[in-house]
Amino acid sequence: DLKRTLADYVFASKDNNATMKSLKEYASNIKIYGDKIPKKILPFSSALKYGSITFEDGCYLLGAPEFIMKENFVKFENDVFPYTQRGSRVLLFAKYEGDDIEKWITQNVIPLGFVAFSNPIRANAEKTFNYFRSQNVGIKVISGDNPQTVSQVAIQAGIENAENYIDASLLDSDKKIEEAMSNYTVFGRVTPKQKQKIVKALQRQGHTVAMTGDGVNDILAMKDADCSVAMASGSEACAQAAQVVLLDSDFAHMPDLVYEGRRVVNNIERSASLFLVKNIFSLLLSVLSAVFLFTYPLEPAQISFVSMFTIGIPGFLLALEPNKNRIQGNFLKNVLIKALPGGLTDVIAVFAIVVAGSVFRISEDSIGTIATLVMSVVGFMILTKISEPLDYRKYLVIAVNVVGLLFSGLLLRRLFALTDLSKISILLMVIFGFAAESVFRNLTLLVEKVEIFYLQAREKSIKSKK
Repeated sequence: DLKRTLADYVFASKDNNATMKSLKEYASNIKIYGDKIPKKILPFSSALKYGSITFEDGCYLLGAPEFIMKENFVKFENDVFPYTQRGSRVLLFAKYEGDDIEKWITQNVIPLGFVAFSNPIRANAEKTFNYFRSQNVGIKVISGDNPQTVSQVAIQAGIENAENYIDASLLDSDKKIEEAMSNYTVFGRVTPKQKQKIVKALQRQGHTVAMTGDGVNDILAMKDADCSVAMASGSEACAQAAQVVLLDSDFAHMPDLVYEGRRVVNNIERSASLFLVKNIFSLLLSVLSAVFLFTYPLEPAQISFVSMFTIGIPGFLLALEPNKNRIQGNFLKNVLIKALPGGLTDVIAVFAIVVAGSVFRISEDSIGTIATLVMSVVGFMILTKISEPLDYRKYLVIAVNVVGLLFSGLLLRRLFALTDLSKISILLMVIFGFAAESVFRNLTLLVEKVEIFYLQAREKSIKSKK
């Protein structure tokens, strides 16, 4: 009978996908075990959409009904429709009257029965997709299954615009695929090569693309995606090709994955900006000292003093902060934009202190101390700006470092090469401290305006090219 023949096929198959596992479990539950010895096995092919096994009594097929029956599928469409309408996946089990099955079906096919699969939607699926919708992340569902079935499952999962679906077998050119990206959410009967083309089409449209998958047919697309996520329950080859593997195969962890990625990138960006300030300052001040022939005003201990409390310790603590803000722009550009005003302010302030010191005949030791304290003030201004938006944790980080700097400056002066200051030196320190705040604020505004102007010019350029 049909169940016995199907069991023979299932237990003879070399496929180890979820479909075959489900069929084996069903056959075992009703205590029917296959015992026929296969003569020839053609594993399921994502390109052909079916697999076949040849026994002594003939060749049997299992796969997508429309691909096996081709033009004759219309006779059975009404039988399949009720299942696809409620989101069930339907496969056709049939007998093939030919023997050359590896390239295409050329002989008569005798349908034996349909096999319907139901994929229960996880309880947290809708919540997960709603999160991505709230983050303005577009979701495209690409599957090798019947597009109507996939659409119904996507609707049940709460995916926005999931009723807009298309059969990818109609998309026979790159241009059609690119146009379909704007009009459809669900893509059915997609081949592995088409999945890759879909990823590339989205990237050409300016999107950052993440691809999730669990099968060998997803590997091509995952390799080209900006971020690839595999399920541990899927194929090993897919897991090897992915950048991230969900060990419990639960897609509900994706928001946590996004949060962690944002925390790492945003905090590294913030810490990198702090460290780059010192590099910009050191480089430019070295050039100025060589050009204007003055002694570099700071001792290594003094630079360490400033760096410890305005860069090193706060950079470490801020790197541990939770940060769910969306990653925006280019990493290097963002780091440079945040660091440039602070670095330039330090250079201008220290150079002005050196000039003033020579005018008022202040000793080199005092100039170094004044420069160190003014740089500390600028450092905390930079730290406050980079830490925005401020909360109680960030206020605490800043306060702890201010207290640490004051404590070290008062009790460990010799260690950090700090000297006593005369009244004129203290007056200069106060004046340059206030002046540095104004310079930093205006440089920050200037850099922000230049960035806005650049983005507007770039946007106009892109529109003119289109």
